[in-house]
Amino acid sequence: MRMENFPAIDLIDVSKSYRDKIALQDISLALSNRQCLALVGHNGAGKTTLIKIILGLLKPSHGVVKVLHQDPASRHFNLLRCSMGFLPEQVLFQKTLTGRETLAFYARLKGLPTKNLDDYFDRVDLRAAADRRVGTYSKGMRQRLGIAQALLGQPKLLVLDEPTTGLDPVARQNIYRIIDEEKKNGAAVLISSHVLTEMDDRIDRVAILSEGRMVAHGSIPFLRHHIGMRSSFKITADPKTCGNIAAVFKAELPVERPSMEEIILRCLPEQKLEVLKRVMAMEAMIADMELTDPSLEHVFNAYSSAASSGGDHV
Repeated sequence: MRMENFPAIDLIDVSKSYRDKIALQDISLALSNRQCLALVGHNGAGKTTLIKIILGLLKPSHGVVKVLHQDPASRHFNLLRCSMGFLPEQVLFQKTLTGRETLAFYARLKGLPTKNLDDYFDRVDLRAAADRRVGTYSKGMRQRLGIAQALLGQPKLLVLDEPTTGLDPVARQNIYRIIDEEKKNGAAVLISSHVLTEMDDRIDRVAILSEGRMVAHGSIPFLRHHIGMRSSFKITADPKTCGNIAAVFKAELPVERPSMEEIILRCLPEQKLEVLKRVMAMEAMIADMELTDPSLEHVFNAYSSAASSGGDHV
C-alpha cells in the first residue's frame, strides 16, 4: 500500500487517565487525506486532551496513536512536524515583532525559506499589514496570522482549534475556502470548534465527544439517520390545500399548522423523496415549499442529550 493511502490520523482504543480521573476512554478514529473532520463537544468533553495526544504533547494511558504513520510521542516524529500545521485555540504572538518577522520565525522552525512569505499573507488578507507590529493587530488579524503560520510548508495534516474565533463573516468564509483548497491539495483537516452553525456543508464527518467518550462518529446524514431525526417540509398554500395535505399525511407523519396558510410535515430522511412526490402529485396550488434537514447543531444536541441520559453511542 502506498504511504499516502494510510490515514493521516489513526487512533485505536485511546484512553487517557490522570490518577482517578478518566479524560478519554477508548477513542478510535481515523482521518484520511482530503477529508475534513469536526471534533465537537462541550467544555470538558476531552477535545483538548485528544488534540494534545495527536500532536504528541501527551502520551495516552492506553491505545495506539499513529499520526502521519508514526507515533507522535516518539522522538523520530520530530522529522514529521514540518508536515503538520497547528492553530491553537488562543493565538499568542510576540507583540514587538512584525507579522512578517513572526511568520519568518515559524518558517525557520519548519526549515522553510523566509524570503517568499507574501503568498501566505495574501491568502489570509494580511498583505497590507505584513510589516506592521503584531501589537497593532486586532484580534481577528492575529487569528488570520495564526492561520497563515499553520499553512506554512503545505502541511499534510492541519489541526485547527477554533479557527474562526474573532473573525468577521467575510474572513470566516475565506478560512473555509482555504480549508477546501488544502483538502483538494491532499491535506487532512481536523477542526475543533464550538461554532457549529457554519460547518454543516464544510465538513465530511463529525466526531462527538461527551465526558471523554466518543458518542457519535460519521457523516451528518448518517448520524441523522441513525438517531431518527426528522426533516421538515414547510409548505405554503391556501387554507384548503393545507387542509387537504394534512388529511393525507396526518395518520403517518407528524403534522403542524403554524397558520391557516402553512403546514409542516416532519419525515425521516429516507421518506423525503416519497413525501415530495406525493405532495407534488396532488396538483395542489402550492405557493412555496422549503425543506430543512437537522443541522450539525441539532445532531450534536440530540447525541449529547442521549449520552447524558445513558443512551447508546455510534
